Amino acid sequence: MNHDVGCVCEACMAKKENDCGCGCGCDKKRSSNRKEKETRIRLCLGAALFAVGIPLHIIQGIPAWSGFAVFLAAYLVLGLNVLLTAGKNIARGKVFDEHFLMAVATIGAFVLGEYMESAAVMLFYLAGETLSDHAVQKSRASIAELMDIRPDYANIEQNGILKRVVPESVAPGDVIIIKPFEKVPLDSVVLEGASTLNTSALTGESIPRDVAAGDTLLAGSVNGASLLKARVEKEYGQSTAAKILEIVEHASSKKARTEKFITRFARYYTPCVCAAALAVAILPSLFTGEWSVWVYRALLFLVISCPCALVVAAPLSYFGGIGGASKSGILVKGANYLEALARIEKVVFDKTGTLTRGVFSVREVFPAPGHCADDVLGMAAAAEAHSPHPIAKSIREAYESAAISGGITESEDIPGYGARAVAEGKHVLAGGARLMEREGIGYVPLKQPGTALYVAVDGTFIGSVLIADEMKADAEKAVRALKDAGISAAMLTGDGEAIGRMVASEAGINEFYAELLPQDKVAALEEMSARQNGTAFVGDGINDAPVLARADVGIAMGALGSDAAIEAADVVLMTDEPSKVPLAIKIARKTKRIVWQNIVFALAVKAVVMALGVMGIADMWAAVFADVGVTLIAVLNALRALRAPK
Repeated sequence: MNHDVGCVCEACMAKKENDCGCGCGCDKKRSSNRKEKETRIRLCLGAALFAVGIPLHIIQGIPAWSGFAVFLAAYLVLGLNVLLTAGKNIARGKVFDEHFLMAVATIGAFVLGEYMESAAVMLFYLAGETLSDHAVQKSRASIAELMDIRPDYANIEQNGILKRVVPESVAPGDVIIIKPFEKVPLDSVVLEGASTLNTSALTGESIPRDVAAGDTLLAGSVNGASLLKARVEKEYGQSTAAKILEIVEHASSKKARTEKFITRFARYYTPCVCAAALAVAILPSLFTGEWSVWVYRALLFLVISCPCALVVAAPLSYFGGIGGASKSGILVKGANYLEALARIEKVVFDKTGTLTRGVFSVREVFPAPGHCADDVLGMAAAAEAHSPHPIAKSIREAYESAAISGGITESEDIPGYGARAVAEGKHVLAGGARLMEREGIGYVPLKQPGTALYVAVDGTFIGSVLIADEMKADAEKAVRALKDAGISAAMLTGDGEAIGRMVASEAGINEFYAELLPQDKVAALEEMSARQNGTAFVGDGINDAPVLARADVGIAMGALGSDAAIEAADVVLMTDEPSKVPLAIKIARKTKRIVWQNIVFALAVKAVVMALGVMGIADMWAAVFADVGVTLIAVLNALRALRAPK
């Protein structure tokens, strides 16, 4: 249940939805439940009356009026809402819809003496509507599970007392307490405590994440068994949970082109079939004089022509596809983007943070003659001991030596060149080629792709360290999966040619462009888009906003907690796995197949049964199948979109 965010009454906290009385949406929930219960009662009562009417209608010697009375009662119990809705719509000027078709067809059947058939149409129509509603609720439930990330409250300590408040009232900088098994209410940073976080609602991943002091907590994740004290970093409206909920809540409002086509089609389809039914009733009767025969066939024509399957199945399929994607940690901002994903022929990747982790690591150490790798790495770590640069951090992580760190007496960064230090009485220099050249130190340049760090001790070159960004574990797997699906891959990067070539080769990408500025990336993407029907760009969503906006589909990678990614992209992957890209395309293609299966199936069955009805071969039972049966089959087929392909 989605409580209003301002509700913190104890009854709602305990989820006593039916009697909290706080106006937080519980009345709406109760009303919906009451309506469902009334529908079930009407369906059961109507079915019972219909069953009683069958023997009264069939057995000889029983007065005909008894069967008529029972079937009329069943008809009114089952179809009163249809008749009332048709009347209201006519009063509003909305004449041609499925309610109008059902009302005219069934009333006409009664007039012609087809009591049982008329009641049967309403019986199966209501049964079909009930099952369809159940199917829709099942589809919505998949996304409602995601909605469960909405935090109900936050704990703030005031004057030594722990107080529950609404998350919207908490400001950045406030300190909150997160008890065991509670939801994290706002994006925050751990101040005290250590625990595990369940982020499955955000990422689709079931593996818990360990957190301790200094680590980030994302709103909507669930705390483990330990208490945490955290400092709020963002107000609730800017938190990860709020942004995800906003995406999901507005996803269904963005219709795919297929949905818009069906809406326009139904607008013209219904009056056309009404005109056709009128022609079936009048034109043949003028020549044959068999008015009752042709009016009955026209009524069959109306029942068969109801566009329920077409109107319901397409949006339900896309809604199911969006729900299935969300279960896998893929947020699609609308059915239009899901449909666009299905047309993608080329996926263009950014490098840093997308195919690579965006984290530097030591690839290899090249000691000069007379020196060992540990000496080179140790002296480099000493020079970089206090530098905040990512390369310096990678050096320190590769060489963990308390002895070297303890022996440092001087340390200095040289902006644009590197760093120097005095370690164990030795003067150490570590930096790029420019530092060696400035200091007049002879060195052996590295030709391998990556960042080279040259190390000198007391003016003598002792070796070099090759540092490079780490590839993501599933980058090559993602590119291979795209190729297997008939989709080509390319890469754009601002790094140098050698590094770009190395990463592209490791990922299995043949086409890449290096040394690009942001505007150059847009130009390169436009050039590729001109040669393809559909192009997707995958980036980290922070520096790649122009390219994400230009692509047919912008996909944000590594977007967990990134505001820019969520804002700029059409599709947001809640983990930083490139393999989610081919999965998203698979989901989109499967959903599109289901939509067109439903459209073709519904139109084909209706066309065949319409023709049989006009020829007098199909009866009212066949008409019921062509309407309700086809709708149910289409709805059940649409529910397959909820299951994401493996």
